[in-house]
Amino acid sequence: MSDPDSNLDAIYRNLHRNPELSFQEHRTAALVETELRGLGYDVLTGIGGTGVVGILRNGAGPTVMVRADMDALPVQERTGLDYASDTRGTDQEGRELPVMHACGHDMHVTCLIGAARRLASETDSWNGTLEVLFQPAEELGTGATAMVNDGLFDRIPRPEIVLGQHVSPLPAGVVALQPGPAFAAADGIRIVLYGQGGHGSRPETTIDPIVMAAGTVLRLHTIVSRETAANATLVLTIGSLHAGTKNNIIPDSAEILISLRSFDPSVREAAITSIRRIVRGESMTAGAPREATIDVYESFPSVTNDLDAARRTSSVFKDYFGEQNVIEPGAVTGSEDVGILASAAGARCCFWLLGGSNPALFATARSVTDIIETVARQPSNHAPNYAPVIQPTLDTGVEALVIAAREWLGPEINPLPSSSISRDQKDVNRILVVETEAVPLGEDSRRAGP
Repeated sequence: MSDPDSNLDAIYRNLHRNPELSFQEHRTAALVETELRGLGYDVLTGIGGTGVVGILRNGAGPTVMVRADMDALPVQERTGLDYASDTRGTDQEGRELPVMHACGHDMHVTCLIGAARRLASETDSWNGTLEVLFQPAEELGTGATAMVNDGLFDRIPRPEIVLGQHVSPLPAGVVALQPGPAFAAADGIRIVLYGQGGHGSRPETTIDPIVMAAGTVLRLHTIVSRETAANATLVLTIGSLHAGTKNNIIPDSAEILISLRSFDPSVREAAITSIRRIVRGESMTAGAPREATIDVYESFPSVTNDLDAARRTSSVFKDYFGEQNVIEPGAVTGSEDVGILASAAGARCCFWLLGGSNPALFATARSVTDIIETVARQPSNHAPNYAPVIQPTLDTGVEALVIAAREWLGPEINPLPSSSISRDQKDVNRILVVETEAVPLGEDSRRAGP
């Protein structure tokens, strides 16, 4: 078999240049299918729309699933990279939009292809059944559910553990694995406020939904600052406010889209109750002709890593990468739907963050505060100028998936071949072990996922 690490850089650049929106990952799925068939995997396609699963059976032993997501975002890329995307696509509402891999799913796919190659080439080092799953539509929070509802676990063996990773603005060469609650639950909420339209020169004849929306936005932000306890975690972000078509027309409606992140179900329920109260109150105060609509249109649960699985996986990471390069980041407010796969299978979940920022940027860090400040200065996931450095991110990501999969596929870990990851790059990140407590690494470091 040829070098399993060959041309991975080229695959990553190809995927980055050709992103696809959720449930439209046809080109990516075809590339993955070709790779897996060439490696001897049994391949299932079209699960949940565009999902792909490769199965490699290697004697008696555990069944382990390793998962990557494939979809991109409606963002205009501004990285300036020579492999930047200029792709445009049409979303589920029929809007033509720019498309970019602004969350790093192209890196996830490439890393899993690399791991699938490596594990296929080293079957003498593990036993059991390996499942590599490439999932659509993580950004909508519905891709995992779509695959499950399409009979995923009627078609493949149920795994004993689901493994995976998400790239982040941490230094490349670092992996961050949090036992227990690791990623927040997420809700997407759509609010439509109704007014009475008219001419901009005669606002007294109208009920202006834009003014109504402005008041609503300001009041909604008090849910976190004035209604939520300081020791509770809640993030409320208004990512979209749309109203009107022309400067001299007062429209008859305004739409607000909210992203809500939480860990505690009681905090979530209280926040949604407050959103309903505030929206209806603003609407009533404005004398709206009809009640506002409030739709929780997407929801997925928090990701909770199995405690024993996280500790066991973290231990083998530390053996390979060095303790200074394996950290507990604390629970992060980014969200993921990987836990749905584990729950549906009745399996453990172990999901970690993969550093993707240039390690040289952290060379002068001398404290946890320095690290937090450096992370905060990096572009975050979903930003138009976000892109992980290809190396050592890619090599680290492949190694992490291989190490974790082999730990769970076999009773022992055989020595891995020397990685192309530079050890002096790892030394750059030595400061990351200053404290053992789980310290949230700043808002930007937490923005992995949808």
